[in-house]
Amino acid sequence: MLPLQMLYFEDLSVGMTETLKKTIDSSDVVGFAEVTGDRNPIHLSEHFAAKTPFGTRIAHGLYTASLISAVLGTRLPGPGAVYISQTLNFRAPVKIGDSVDVIVEVAELIPEKSRARLACKCCVDGEIVLDGEAWVKVPSRQSTGRPLPRI
Repeated sequence: MLPLQMLYFEDLSVGMTETLKKTIDSSDVVGFAEVTGDRNPIHLSEHFAAKTPFGTRIAHGLYTASLISAVLGTRLPGPGAVYISQTLNFRAPVKIGDSVDVIVEVAELIPEKSRARLACKCCVDGEIVLDGEAWVKVPSRQSTGRPLPRI
């Protein structure tokens, strides 16, 4: 689990990055299916998945994307940041047992709106499996009322 890091808009600079590495476990995929209701057998049934072009079970694409949210909400920029939008391009499947490297990089800053554009990608063994960009609103030091998380 990533430790919390709270960055204000003024702390950000273009090129800053944060990463997360997560090995995808069968229980992660089953839990995601339970939470979302997406019980597509390609995620849950090895027998079904063996007959697909992937040959085995794959993680939900949005589960992989949720790992980007983990970085945004805990590290870059961290607690208090508000998602505005996210684009996602699914490039390749993520299989049970794959280790996913999530990389989030500050690509653009808009000071007058306290907004940041973040380039996001997820890789398995150096291959991009998902990429896109996120826009987030980031609290500034001048703004008041930012709650501190209790850990």
